[in-house]
Amino acid sequence: MRPADDRSSVSKYRWYILALLALTGSFGFAMPQMCMPVLFKEISEDLGLNLVQVGAVWGIVPFAGMFVILLGGLLSDRFGTKKILVAGCFLAGLAGILRGMSDSFVTLLATMFLFGMLLVITAPAMIRACGIWFSGRHVGLANGVLSMSMGLGFLVSSMISATVLSPLLGGWRNVLIMYGGLSIVISVLWFFTRTEPGRDEQSAEKANTISFKESLSQVVHIKQIWILGLIMVGQIGCIQGMLGYLPLYLREIGWAETAADGTMAAFHGVSTILAIPIVLLSDKLGSRKIVLFTATLMTAIGVGLLSVSNGAGVWISVIIAGMARDGFMALQMTTLMETEGVGTKYAGTAIGFIHTISRVGEMLSPPIGNSLASINLRAPFILWGGMAAAALTAFIFLKDTGQRHRQ
Repeated sequence: MRPADDRSSVSKYRWYILALLALTGSFGFAMPQMCMPVLFKEISEDLGLNLVQVGAVWGIVPFAGMFVILLGGLLSDRFGTKKILVAGCFLAGLAGILRGMSDSFVTLLATMFLFGMLLVITAPAMIRACGIWFSGRHVGLANGVLSMSMGLGFLVSSMISATVLSPLLGGWRNVLIMYGGLSIVISVLWFFTRTEPGRDEQSAEKANTISFKESLSQVVHIKQIWILGLIMVGQIGCIQGMLGYLPLYLREIGWAETAADGTMAAFHGVSTILAIPIVLLSDKLGSRKIVLFTATLMTAIGVGLLSVSNGAGVWISVIIAGMARDGFMALQMTTLMETEGVGTKYAGTAIGFIHTISRVGEMLSPPIGNSLASINLRAPFILWGGMAAAALTAFIFLKDTGQRHRQ
């Protein structure tokens, strides 16, 4: 084959890879997670869980991920994205099926811990794949599509898991088992993909000879990564706590089930729609930092307003909080890969490291926030809004990696 033909083939194939990444982000990563908040009411009634136990179950996923997401990044850099996605999706699918077999708080906590460990291994590989198959201005677009696919998965899962799938499949257990089966199917699709652009399996393996020690040593000395991690502790911790509590809170104050789940759908819907426009806006402005700061500010305002909102005000607050969520995730991934000293070579390790830091906020915010509900049902939103507001201070030290800065 002539070189031009080979380049054309790679160019076409990368769009298939992006479609498969979107499928993985939606059906293999987002939907199996976001089905839980809308199913918690049914699960808590079946297993006799209180509100703090529900918060512990929801918080155990990021807690488990904190121990292995860095390992997932190191493995992705060392062995390549394909192998990690095949193994990660398959094992996460099995763990997802085990969730549906839980018969007590302890077993649900244990299976959610296992699920959280295996699920997040795939996250660095998905983001790294965007950097491998796309370059230049297309990296931000690819990350935007990946984030949008996750937002779509969150949206659809929150809309149908409790109100459609649970009655259709015979309860929450079968819903979790179904999502686990979908993850296994996705792992099979990854098994039949190429390893990297223009490389066969053997040559790719020879190229990936970076030791764990070298990767980790390179990443931990980059100040920018630590700053991004601290921003994500507040921003993502805020979102994690709010999403797990909001449906239960609205039901508790008398909202109908469909309306309560509808607010989740509104959050994820507006986030999904605006993901790519926010990335394109960042490209237009030539700045990542300005858009990331604005996104974090909107999160703080939206979640904070939930502590004083009623009726239509709840919908407005949720939409404000959700507008830039997926755009934020896409841009922080792009910023990370554009950071000097990272690139695709150390992308997996950097992603794993930064998400290990962020897991502190994700792990602690649900149970601590939920415990405040015993004082006042609105109190958790004050805590979570404050977390996002505190993250704004870290932007003082963050370097901009946008086009304007690079020029």
